[in-house]
Amino acid sequence: MDLINALVAITNYVIIPATAYGAQLALGALGVTLIYSILRFSNFAHGDTMAFGTGIVILITWGFQAMGISLGPLPTALLALPFGIAITAALMLGTDKVVYQYYRKVRAAPVVMVMVSVGVMFVMNALTRFLIGVDQINFDDGARFVINARQWREMTGLSEPLTLRSTQVITVVTAIITVAALFWFLGKTRTGKSMRAFSDNEDLALLSGIDPNRVVAVTWIITGALATIAGTLYGLDKSFKAFTYFQLLLPIFASAIVGGIGNPVGAIAGGFVISFSEVGLTYAWKKVVTYLIPNWQPDGLVQLLSTDYKYAVSFTILILVLIFKPTGLFKGKIV
Repeated sequence: MDLINALVAITNYVIIPATAYGAQLALGALGVTLIYSILRFSNFAHGDTMAFGTGIVILITWGFQAMGISLGPLPTALLALPFGIAITAALMLGTDKVVYQYYRKVRAAPVVMVMVSVGVMFVMNALTRFLIGVDQINFDDGARFVINARQWREMTGLSEPLTLRSTQVITVVTAIITVAALFWFLGKTRTGKSMRAFSDNEDLALLSGIDPNRVVAVTWIITGALATIAGTLYGLDKSFKAFTYFQLLLPIFASAIVGGIGNPVGAIAGGFVISFSEVGLTYAWKKVVTYLIPNWQPDGLVQLLSTDYKYAVSFTILILVLIFKPTGLFKGKIV
């Protein structure tokens, strides 16, 4: 019985939260890897794009709530999500027209594009704070739990509780649908195949008659959609605060690079590698150890790292991958 309780504790505090967090990182990393593979620069504004998109979703959610519109047990934010995607995609297209297009025409070096994206990052961060403020916002108005601790104990009779929040289920289901739709689009549609060809060999794609402006526009639209979905899911699961999404930039980039930047499958795998590493290394294993070794009561928390250092885990993994396997777990482009 103690072994089962230990497995429940690991599931409750490591596997479930790491899976939800990994799905959020994977969606964010997909946006980063699309920009890198097609437009050939690292978009440092991606985190603040997520913040902006989520902020727009929150504003529209508040509008729906004021009108008495809801989705019952599901968060109203899901109803606002398509509007947030549309507005964020429009902002991405406008930013490309005003900022990035010029640097593509003059064939600026990738490092110049990176610096330009840093400038865009600061502007978007300021815009998001102006629109939504700097306070922490909880906007999940749906049913809180799929399974709560009391229901679990009544069903199983175990002493160790297990909870499954609805936002965690929504995150995983939405991520699966989004990734499946993206891979179908890239693999089956003519535009998706054009994007892949443009990514593999830009000159050959142009000679084949592919319209580069169309490819760029669709890339920004998809990136805006992925950023808004990832940011909204993260905000629903935890909470929204504009600066938090700037901090998420490190684990998102780490996910893209660890998996193999430029490789969509690698971005997904990297997201889960980073999430399970962060959660596992910062979890206090005292309860699990107590179940597995009943006669031993550890003095400390049996915690490898404090939660304050969770981003250090991403940074360390990122550095190790860049040193020993710069193409990532899956074969991507060398950073």
